[in-house]
Amino acid sequence: MRNSEIALLLEEAAELMDLHDENPFKTKSLLRAAQRIERLSEPLEQMTIEELEGTEGIGKSIAQKIAEMNSIGTFSELEDLRRKTPPGVARILNIKGLGPKKVKTLWRELGIESPGELLYACEENRLIELKGFGSKSQETIRQSVAYNLMHEGHFHYAKAERILNSFLSALASSHPHVEVHLAGEMRRKCETVQEAKLLVARDLFPALTENLNLNKIEFATDEEGRINAHIDGLPLIFIPIPQDELAYHLWLYTGNEGHVMNIQTRMQGTDQATLKLVKTEEDLYERAKLPFMEPEWREDVFEFDFFEKQALPERLIRIEDMRGTLHNHTTYSDGKNALEEMAQACIELGLEYFGVCDHSRTAVYAGGLSIESVKRQQEEIARLNQKLAPFHIFSGIESDILADGSLDYPDEILATFDFVVASVHSGLRMDKERATERLIKAISNPYTSILGHPTGRLLLSREGYPIDVDRILDACQTHGVAIELNANPYRLDLDWRHLPKAIERCIPISINPDAHHTGGLLDMRFGVYAARKGFAGPGHVLNTLNLEDIRTWFSNRRNPVVG
Repeated sequence: MRNSEIALLLEEAAELMDLHDENPFKTKSLLRAAQRIERLSEPLEQMTIEELEGTEGIGKSIAQKIAEMNSIGTFSELEDLRRKTPPGVARILNIKGLGPKKVKTLWRELGIESPGELLYACEENRLIELKGFGSKSQETIRQSVAYNLMHEGHFHYAKAERILNSFLSALASSHPHVEVHLAGEMRRKCETVQEAKLLVARDLFPALTENLNLNKIEFATDEEGRINAHIDGLPLIFIPIPQDELAYHLWLYTGNEGHVMNIQTRMQGTDQATLKLVKTEEDLYERAKLPFMEPEWREDVFEFDFFEKQALPERLIRIEDMRGTLHNHTTYSDGKNALEEMAQACIELGLEYFGVCDHSRTAVYAGGLSIESVKRQQEEIARLNQKLAPFHIFSGIESDILADGSLDYPDEILATFDFVVASVHSGLRMDKERATERLIKAISNPYTSILGHPTGRLLLSREGYPIDVDRILDACQTHGVAIELNANPYRLDLDWRHLPKAIERCIPISINPDAHHTGGLLDMRFGVYAARKGFAGPGHVLNTLNLEDIRTWFSNRRNPVVG
């Protein structure tokens, strides 16, 4: 198991212990261990029990739990806690803003055992009489529960991809002749998905079922001959197709319903038997008198408008176009890896530069940098730039945008950075007008280079705060500020649906992994996927610039004309 997965299970056990009034010292011990494990760069799954016991912050008891998790994917104490917790109560614990203490009160005093019951209780105004609750907290909980229920059954693309790749790897090992073709939401690289559609030649289905049985994966065959299975909760739908109709079925099962219907309307009168035998999807789009539309576009959002306006890009951004990564964290704030380790990881990825953006001083919870720490980090950057040349580290900061829209350091400190990413991390409940004005003020600050994760959304967990996106983009255009597409798969913010508006305004899009460890640098590809959905080409993305050009861009931002 990966360190992050181990930490999550320890945190789950701690929450359930708290829920059941178990030993608070043990609960705190599990939480401390989880926090420690999240910051470790060494993979725990490769350690012996003795090495685990000798790791700082882990002790004998935790080491035994980790060994058990590495063996069976869970540990006995957690399973005991799960058994005595109603499944619906455990689901409530996963709702943003509801900790074990509040959930315990709702469960024991109101008998609430599911998110649906909790939503009904909010609608009936039953929470405001409970100790620790009130009308404002009741409304916040109501909104969180409604959001949670609306997205139930959804998976982050990154998690679905991990589940699917694990299955496909096992399939390739045991039955290499079974070719599986990705379709649906996964092929469109949607930011969240509900299922994975997989096309398999009909005559290979016996081998496929053999593999599922071999791996003890439960499945059922429906009346259309499809195989329906679930792996780690993700529904997998295997669709049997004639091998000579692959291109047609890839088209049919990739686009969403609106996209497919639009194409079908354009091809009315076409002989269906002939259509099914097209050799490529390009041939099919040609018959509809359209250019080939990339799988990521097929959302029926704006791809046909772009065609009508002749605004389709010459080509889309690719991961190999990225020359550097910006907005990353190190052990100076809440990152897991040291500055040099992050830089070396970028060199190994073939990048030319690395932008460090640790948290600013207001972010105390994330080890935000004092002015003294800023100076110390900049001195280390200078040393490393001599050592690692021609690779270059840019000195940046993720400056909190304060409630009034100002940045987190005085101008004389902001002026020492190569670039500044301005982001909101607190005060997320402002109304639309105040939230928009706050961001516009930050954008207008002459030291702001990039507006970070503009809406603050957390996919499947928290909606973004309300802002007037058009006004924000207008301000970025006016002040020459880039806008971030945060590539963390839990954010993917700015939403790809807004990217064409940024592109129309010639606003540079900065695709940043917001990496807190070396592995997080690889998240940049999720941002590239999202950018492709928003019709972004390499010329639209800030960090496709080479080292010399990005240095010039930063220099222009550091020497603004203030008037």
